[in-house]
Amino acid sequence: MALFGKKNNEMNVASELNISVKNEGTEYTFVLEGRLDTITSPSFEKKINEIVEDAEKLIFDLSNLQYISSAGLRVLLGATQQMEEKGKLIVRNPSQPVREVFDLTGFSRLFIIE
Repeated sequence: MALFGKKNNEMNVASELNISVKNEGTEYTFVLEGRLDTITSPSFEKKINEIVEDAEKLIFDLSNLQYISSAGLRVLLGATQQMEEKGKLIVRNPSQPVREVFDLTGFSRLFIIE
């Protein structure tokens, strides 16, 4: 159920994404918590772009990601394309709502999911 606020008919759902990055050599693990949507995906994409040149392995831990929109899927797809010739991209522990989106959109076939 969508609740609309008074400002610009925006949904009254807080868009917040916490991103932590762990690094071991050329392996980078992004731990995402919250919502990956139109509002939060640009900052996530920026962090990926800052790191991808040095990375041979990217891991996205999505165990605490509550929601992913098409904008979030686009960022993950872009990261996959950037890593194609460089190394591996792994999606780890997608939460149930995120896994359902992957399955419905066919994205589960595009990623190595652990």
